[in-house]
Amino acid sequence: MWTEIGKSMTHLLRSPMPLSAFALAKRLVVSFPLAQLLHRHTTPKPFCSRMSATPSTSLTHSISLPTQLGQPVQVLAAPGLSDSEFRAAIESSLFRQWLKNLECENGILANGNMTLTQVLIQGVDMFGKRIGFLKFKADIIDKGTGKKVPGIVFARGPAVTVLILLESEGTTYAVLTEQVRVPTGRVVLELPAGMLDDDKGDFVGTAVREVEEEIGIRLKLEDMVDLTAFLDPSTGFKVFPSPGGCDEELGLFLYRGRVDKNIITQLEGKKTGCVKNGELIKVRVVPYEKLWHTTPDAKALMAIAIYEMAKKEGLLPQ
Repeated sequence: MWTEIGKSMTHLLRSPMPLSAFALAKRLVVSFPLAQLLHRHTTPKPFCSRMSATPSTSLTHSISLPTQLGQPVQVLAAPGLSDSEFRAAIESSLFRQWLKNLECENGILANGNMTLTQVLIQGVDMFGKRIGFLKFKADIIDKGTGKKVPGIVFARGPAVTVLILLESEGTTYAVLTEQVRVPTGRVVLELPAGMLDDDKGDFVGTAVREVEEEIGIRLKLEDMVDLTAFLDPSTGFKVFPSPGGCDEELGLFLYRGRVDKNIITQLEGKKTGCVKNGELIKVRVVPYEKLWHTTPDAKALMAIAIYEMAKKEGLLPQ
């Protein structure tokens, strides 16, 4: 059943809109317990490390992994990388999570067929006091062939995205953002999304904040449905948009509601985003039935696929 949104939504479109102010007939609830939803990573295994540097040598760092005892991994700094950047990189949640992933149940090193010998830290981009992006090269050797497997890593960590569906006068609309995306060289029509601000795994809270920042409406945690929770546990309840080069893992969420047509009109073309951070965002409203061939955004297409399959199998809350 669709969530009812009161007509009082109209005047709130000019600023972030608390949905708690609206009369909701029924709430959609996260279909899995919140503790299970947020517990997305296996218990980390300990590893030992040692750093050293002299004026005549490059910065180095030695790591001992439980899966390859007696075969320490050398972590090196690329030329031009400062001591502080190198230390921040190896202590970052991005790098530590990557090491944990190597040794998880279906990790690369779990079955003993491969060995990590060396990591070269190549670049660090800071977001304030924390690392936002990390670039490194990992030498992982297949023991059977003696060959290296492709090992260039662009680490940015977990992120979330939300498929917002609003029904009005018999038509269902998807609410998207239109943003300048420099890596593509294009303006891209996509679902609202964002990176987790820390390593605590608050996927649901981040999803709510991103919708408020990029769309201008405020959702409640209990109104969200975790689409990735419908996946098999072997997936870790996440999707990887570009696993050949990036570690990014996505949590996909769904919000459904019913609004008056004037709300759809006012949302279309609304300018949002944090201008001081360079965010130039325009809200776009697209009929849901046209969304799959309107956007090139992988997040949107993945969310559509899981939503439609979950609906077909009757997994969505009523």
